[in-house]
Amino acid sequence: MKTDVQIAQESNMKPIKEIAEGLGLGKEDLELYGDYKAKVSLDVLKEKENNPDGKLILVTAINPTPAGEGKTTMNIGLSMALNKIGKTAISALREPSLGPSFGIKGGAAGGGYAQVVPMEDINLHFTGDIHAITTAHNLLSALLDNHLHQGNELGIDPRRIVWKRVVDLNDRALRNIVVGLGGKAHGVPREDGFDITVASEIMAILALANDLEDLKKRLGNILVAYNYDGEPVYARDLKAEGSLTLLLKDAIEPNLVQTLENTPAFIHCGPFANIAHGCNSVLATKMSLKLAEYTVTEAGFGADLGAEKFFDIKCRFADLKPDAAVIVATVRALKLHGGVSKTELNEENLEALKAGFENLEKHIENVKSYGVPAVVAINHFPTDTEKELELVFNKCEELGVEVVHSEVWAKGGEGGIELAKKVVEVVENTPSKFKMLYDENATIVDKIEKISKDIYGADEVDFTQKARKDIEQIEKLNLDKMPICMAKTQYSLSDNPQLLGRPEGFKITVREIKISAGAKFLVALTGDVMTMPGLPKVPAANNMDITEDGKIKGLF
Repeated sequence: MKTDVQIAQESNMKPIKEIAEGLGLGKEDLELYGDYKAKVSLDVLKEKENNPDGKLILVTAINPTPAGEGKTTMNIGLSMALNKIGKTAISALREPSLGPSFGIKGGAAGGGYAQVVPMEDINLHFTGDIHAITTAHNLLSALLDNHLHQGNELGIDPRRIVWKRVVDLNDRALRNIVVGLGGKAHGVPREDGFDITVASEIMAILALANDLEDLKKRLGNILVAYNYDGEPVYARDLKAEGSLTLLLKDAIEPNLVQTLENTPAFIHCGPFANIAHGCNSVLATKMSLKLAEYTVTEAGFGADLGAEKFFDIKCRFADLKPDAAVIVATVRALKLHGGVSKTELNEENLEALKAGFENLEKHIENVKSYGVPAVVAINHFPTDTEKELELVFNKCEELGVEVVHSEVWAKGGEGGIELAKKVVEVVENTPSKFKMLYDENATIVDKIEKISKDIYGADEVDFTQKARKDIEQIEKLNLDKMPICMAKTQYSLSDNPQLLGRPEGFKITVREIKISAGAKFLVALTGDVMTMPGLPKVPAANNMDITEDGKIKGLF
């Protein structure tokens, strides 16, 4: 069995200029990064503004498990299959983070015969977007500490600085640090820490910005600290927004690559879905909608996190109206949600599958609650039995949701033709009645309770004393009329990663609420979610290597 990287290395890529030409783009629209990657000018949005928007398809999933679901693989396979049945389609994905790539998850460019290429570049430094975000974020940190050192004209309280530093690696040792040691010449000593770059508010801002001017305004609105009088200090008070925007002038442009079957793919921005809003950029999605009949995009993890944030945050800010959603599941993952151990997933177990199906059922309900028609895609594994597949299909039919068996991992676009046809049928025959879950002008408590009860299925929400103080502060600053970005474990509908399936009788505990004034949302932290992950006992990096002739191995 060939590995993903071996399959990718054997692919027949077309020059990216040729892929762009198929979308009606010329060389003047591109900034080339070698033969197979390009930045696309934002001028394309102005040039194509009179083009009708294509159909927007969201690919989401059940709560992820070690058994694997294959959401990104399904996204890529569906886009290729749509092209095979005569529709022009573009896959719009997030950029992989180096942290998970070298940690436990591995690369994020699809798998098998449904991948985006050049896979090695995409999973490593790509076009440098994440490095640009890292640098911009840390420039703001440097300007902040320099302001303290140079006399602190703004009266910033070093004990109330809320802006950490970032690095795009999983490094738990950097979660809590002290900076400014070594004497007067080396700055003002204070506590600090690092988040992973994809959790940076600047990543979220770049993903949500509509243009360069919007980007600059949002960057200026970043809350960095409070002064000794308890008043907020923003990035604009440090006169930082101009230089930050300058560092991101290239990063704001969407990246164009291709799939193994030469289907165009925009890969741009990568905010975490369990910490941030988990969607690719507004600009890449809008550009794709103007260039193709179908845009197949994704939102991270299950529909409780990614899809909810896609609908309530990204669609709200970008005025997007999704036409359909594909919910990815596997028989193996559903059995794991039903209580089967990882070592026994290859054995037929209808009782466990029936129990685990409740997780999928909740995600179907969630998507439908937004008025968006849903299609369930069962990602095929060789161990799936006829009885198991029949059970899943029957239960989906009982719920009145379309369900399709897909083999895109093994067969590429050919393995997704049935899914592509079903998606087109649903889009053409079942108009979307998309609506938001909540009014952003509702109270913070009401918005959090709405998400927790309606989407997660919680009985109640418990706000710690710290969270309640945060709410008071946010209301005092008049920043409470913003959407909520829930930071929650991806593994469960609850905030406890051990509660699989469809848990009942649980409560969500909100321990802290952070202000992302530039991104224009509030982050409610629940459970034990870390904004700086750690490496596992055996990191994926241990199995990676490069040969004398430059051939990469072990990058999934």
